[in-house]
Amino acid sequence: MEPLTFTLSLMDSEEERHRAIISISKRPRVEWARPLTCRLIGDSAIGEGITRHVLSTVMGAVQSGFLLNEKKGKMLLFEGESDHLIPSTSRELLEGDLFVTAGRMVGHSFLNGGPCLTGLSTAIIHVLFGGSPEMATISLSDCVDQDVRDVLALLEGTKDLSEEDKSQILSVTLPWDLPGVTMNNRWWLREKILIHAVLGRTTQHVKQIRRGLKDTGVWEFFSSRPDAVEVLFPRACNAEITPQMILDNINWPRDEDIDEDIVSLEDHCRIMTFLRKFIEDGTPEVLKTLLTFWTGWGVVSSNLEVEIIDCALPQSSTCFLTLKLSKNTMNYEDFVHDLMASISSSYSGFGQI
Repeated sequence: MEPLTFTLSLMDSEEERHRAIISISKRPRVEWARPLTCRLIGDSAIGEGITRHVLSTVMGAVQSGFLLNEKKGKMLLFEGESDHLIPSTSRELLEGDLFVTAGRMVGHSFLNGGPCLTGLSTAIIHVLFGGSPEMATISLSDCVDQDVRDVLALLEGTKDLSEEDKSQILSVTLPWDLPGVTMNNRWWLREKILIHAVLGRTTQHVKQIRRGLKDTGVWEFFSSRPDAVEVLFPRACNAEITPQMILDNINWPRDEDIDEDIVSLEDHCRIMTFLRKFIEDGTPEVLKTLLTFWTGWGVVSSNLEVEIIDCALPQSSTCFLTLKLSKNTMNYEDFVHDLMASISSSYSGFGQI
C-alpha cells in the first residue's frame, strides 16, 4: 500500500503551515488509513524524527488552535476548561469541515505513536463513541457560556425566583425551544439546558470528528473497547510530563563508556549534573518543550540518549533521540540560558538553532 505523504516547509510562516496542514487533511478520495510518510522542506534531516516533528506541529494546532488569519489570531477548535473541553460552536469551522480534518489528524497521530488530544470533556467522548446524550455525565465545568452558567446556578438553588430571574432564564430557554421555569420543572429544566449547552449545540461537530476518526480506522476499535478510550483521549492531568518520566527513560552513560579523548570525566559529570537538575526543576510545559527539541514531539520516548560534545549551544538529533550538550558550559546559570535558547527554537527550526 502506498504511504500517505505529508509535507511541510520550514520556510513557510505559521499561518502558511497551518493552511497546508488543513489542505492536506481535506484532500478528497484518500485512503486515510494508509501508512504515513512525512517530509520537511528546508531541513536536511531524515528518518522518524521528521514524522515526530510534523505530528507534533499538527497536534499542537489541533490542541491550541489554527492560525488562519494573522489579524484574527488563532481559531480554537476546542474551548473551555482543561479536562472539560468541548468543540467550538463556530459555524465557520463546522462549514469548513475542520472537525473532520481534526478527527483525521487525531487518528493519524495515534496510529504513529504521536501526541494525543488531551483534556476533552468525558461527556463529548461518551457521545463520540455512540453513547446516548441522556446517559452522559455532564459537569457544570463542561459549559463554556457564562450566561448559561449563571442561569444554571439560579435553577440549582431552592430560593424563590424573582421576575428578573425568570426573565433571565427565559432568555436562554426560548431560543432553544425550552419552556420557562415553573415550580415543578426547575430541576428538569436545568438538566435540559445543560445537555443542550454541552451536547445539543455540538452534535454536528462531534459527528464530524467521528467521521474523521472512522477515515483512519481508529473509531471502530475504540467504539468496541470503551475501556481503552482514555489512551486516545487522555485527561490533561494524566498526560502531564513529570521529571521522573524523562529521567527514567534516559540511557545515562556509565563512567567506563566515556571517551576521555573527546570529553573529560569532570566535564561529563558536570554537564550531566546540570541536565538532571534542569529536568528535576522543569515545569510540565518546559519539559514538553525540551522533549520536542530532543525527539521531535512532546511525548516521552524510551532510550533517550545524551552526548557531550564541543559546541556553542545545545543541539539535537531527533531521528536518534539524542540531545547534544556543550562540554564548555562551566556554571548552571549559563547551562539553563543556553538550553532554553535552543529548545525554544524547536517550533521554528527542526532540531537546530
